[in-house]
Amino acid sequence: MASLNTLVAVSLAYVFVLFCVAFAAERAADKGRAGWLLQSPLVYTLSLSIYCTAWTFYGAVGYAARSGLEYVTIYLGPSLVMVGWWWVLRRLVRIGRSLKVTSIADLISSRYGKSNGLAIVVTCMAVIGVTPYIALQLQSVTASLSIFAAGQGGVADGTDQHAAGLWIAIGLALFTVLFGTRRLNVNERQHGVVIAVAVEAVVKLIALLAVGAFVVWGIAGGVGETLARIDASGLGMWRMDGSRWLGLTFVSAAAFLCLPRMFQVMVVENSDERHLQIASWAFPLYLMLMSLFVVPIAVLGLDLLPAGANPDFFVLSLPLSQGREGLAMLSFLGGFSSATSMVIVATLALSTMVSNHMVMPVFLYLQRGGATQSGDVRHVVILSRRLSILTIIVLGYIYYQVSGGSGALAAIGLISFTGVAQFLPVVLGGIFWRGATRAGAFVGLGVGFVVWAFTTLLPSFGPGAVLSTTVFEVGLWGLEWLRPQALFGITGVDPTVHAIFWSMVLNAAGFVMVSIVTFPRPLERLQGAQFVNVFDHSAQTRGWQVPVAESEDLMIMTQRILGADEAHRLFETAAVAQGRGGFLPEPNPDFLQTLERELAGSVGGATAHAMISQIVGGAAVSVQDLLAVADESAQRLEYSNQLEAKSHELRRTAAQLREANDKLVQLSDQKDAFLSQISHELRTPMTSIRAFSEILRDTDGLGPMEKTKYANIIHIEAIRLTRLLNDLLDLSVLENGQVTLNQQSGPLASLLDHAIATAEASETRQISVRRSRLDETLMLHTDLDRLSQVFINLITNAQKYCTAADPELRIKVHQDGDALVMDFIDNGAGIPRDSRDVMFEKFNRIGAQDGAGAGLGLAICREIMTRLGGDVRYLDVTGGTGFRVRLPHANALIARS
Repeated sequence: MASLNTLVAVSLAYVFVLFCVAFAAERAADKGRAGWLLQSPLVYTLSLSIYCTAWTFYGAVGYAARSGLEYVTIYLGPSLVMVGWWWVLRRLVRIGRSLKVTSIADLISSRYGKSNGLAIVVTCMAVIGVTPYIALQLQSVTASLSIFAAGQGGVADGTDQHAAGLWIAIGLALFTVLFGTRRLNVNERQHGVVIAVAVEAVVKLIALLAVGAFVVWGIAGGVGETLARIDASGLGMWRMDGSRWLGLTFVSAAAFLCLPRMFQVMVVENSDERHLQIASWAFPLYLMLMSLFVVPIAVLGLDLLPAGANPDFFVLSLPLSQGREGLAMLSFLGGFSSATSMVIVATLALSTMVSNHMVMPVFLYLQRGGATQSGDVRHVVILSRRLSILTIIVLGYIYYQVSGGSGALAAIGLISFTGVAQFLPVVLGGIFWRGATRAGAFVGLGVGFVVWAFTTLLPSFGPGAVLSTTVFEVGLWGLEWLRPQALFGITGVDPTVHAIFWSMVLNAAGFVMVSIVTFPRPLERLQGAQFVNVFDHSAQTRGWQVPVAESEDLMIMTQRILGADEAHRLFETAAVAQGRGGFLPEPNPDFLQTLERELAGSVGGATAHAMISQIVGGAAVSVQDLLAVADESAQRLEYSNQLEAKSHELRRTAAQLREANDKLVQLSDQKDAFLSQISHELRTPMTSIRAFSEILRDTDGLGPMEKTKYANIIHIEAIRLTRLLNDLLDLSVLENGQVTLNQQSGPLASLLDHAIATAEASETRQISVRRSRLDETLMLHTDLDRLSQVFINLITNAQKYCTAADPELRIKVHQDGDALVMDFIDNGAGIPRDSRDVMFEKFNRIGAQDGAGAGLGLAICREIMTRLGGDVRYLDVTGGTGFRVRLPHANALIARS
């Protein structure tokens, strides 16, 4: 344990030295000294080493031990990007410098119409995508401490690893808060951060080279012996899977461009575009040196260490196994530097994105005074960034705990690489394609993120953790083509390559297709032109042409963001430059442009532009602002047109409501009439039954003829009462959907014969029926009894209500498209037009003659035909009353006999 205590002490001393170096760099920068060092291409190149985290320091060796030379892909992708810096990196750096971009979220937001909503999406995706990477750093530092404590065997005792991980997470969080949030303006070069990263780059390179040299010359006995051991190792070094090499090279190149921490040091911290010329060869050289001894360390580790040793930590366990405790400490510091530098810069970049695009817009929106309200809001910005840092590190620790802290470091790193690679299509499309739209960016990012999460992130927790074992085996919702590692039914593909391929293909496809079918807004078109033609426009100003803003308002706003001292220096410098010493500067276009740049460094370009726009509301504006206003005017015109259309729609709705109200009034009147009629209809037979039954009971000496007469009256009235109650019951059953259809087959002619005979038997008034039996030679397959009931009701209605002296009913059968049609037309006077809308309601009585039925017949017909899949409706004919019954062909077997 003495060695472990010494290691902890050395680590604390190392952190203290780093803090002192960073503090000294910031002090020197504030006083204008050491600029040659702080802004040198050497420091810029070394700051790019933030790419080399614990994954590359420790995990590259484990990767080589497991997969041979495949680890080279992680270095090959960034090297290709740097060698080809002229096409992509130069453009990104020029855009970042000319538009004062503060993060990759700010870049994407600015390109697509300064959409803060898109910036929020990118921020959330970045936080989720980087979380596994932060967990990887915690895992590497925790495991290296455990290995160091375990001694020379190199087999870690993981009993207290999670507790150690918690303390390491707390330490990293506190260090990052103290180290990274002392200065508000993130667009000023963070000299302390950059110098600290450069120092750590040197430390981890020296540590890895020292361990490699010790392995080759101190253990193996020289280069020749080392090569012989590699040749005899049988690791299959030279076997290559083409799809994995291509996929991993692509995703490492994409991550190098899109990782928030890489964007921070590569674009935001760039002080001179010419530094890229040096970095284009110096950084690939640095990566080559970092990877120089990876294979020898892997081969010697497999030869000398126990079978249980973790190959990810051979860099540490090999020196320990040979009793070189000092070299092991140096190796630990190299891995510790790799992890801490990544966590510091990554959380700073992410916290800036969260603050600029999520916290500050909400805070400013909630302020009643808007941007001109007095007060210092720097504490809000700093507090939001500190809380964001803590939250992000906590998320990393939670992922580390949930995932169990197990698995190869390379596998965890690839999860994050694939996640942040989802930004690549919208970034490249934004800087090379003017037709790219915000809608396309939303769709592409959304689709890519969902596919990445489903195929890589969620499965990383293992079957049964987030996704059930069933999903892995048979797919989501039981769909075979929705298996996380066999999407769309494609099997036999490496899971990592599978996730990279589908997430990027669907992401790019959604982005391109939606961009093609949508039209960019004016501000999107302008921003697209500035991005795509950045080398033509970067020297031009993007400012205010005829400012009329009050300088006092600008001063108040600047104090809130930059603080009183910084705002005073900025305004004093501008006043002196204008020859207005002692006074506030004139808010001319140059000053407003400078002010926007300064504010953009603290709150982001979109927020800064919106704040100045609010104050310069009466100014004559640039082409960009005119386009934005024109776009807003077009939106207002469209909104006005929509309001007018809605007004017309409301008027139509009001008319419909009036009609519905009139119908309801009619129905209410009919309901009252129905209740009156139904009470009459029920009371009349009941009174007759009671009266004549009392006569039969109480009168003595009645003869047989009288008894038969009175009993016949009671029987008729009971039938009448039963028919009324049956109608009410039938309608209730039909309306409640409780009816069970009895499907049968039978001839239509026989069904009509039965209905006519039944109607003639039930009514005293007869009607002449005319038919064409040739047209009725059809077989039906339906509920014949219910259909017969419809026919009986229609024939009975014609008998009751036909007003002609010689009533006549014509029954016509024919086909109409996909339906069988039966028309029942009498020669009566027809139904008044104002009664047709409610004639099928259950409270309606056609004609309302005295002694008419209860008004249930047509309502029953409508409910029956609805259940049979057809309908019945009023047929407007000349000189008569008609009803049309339609029955689908599915219910009619068209087979003429």
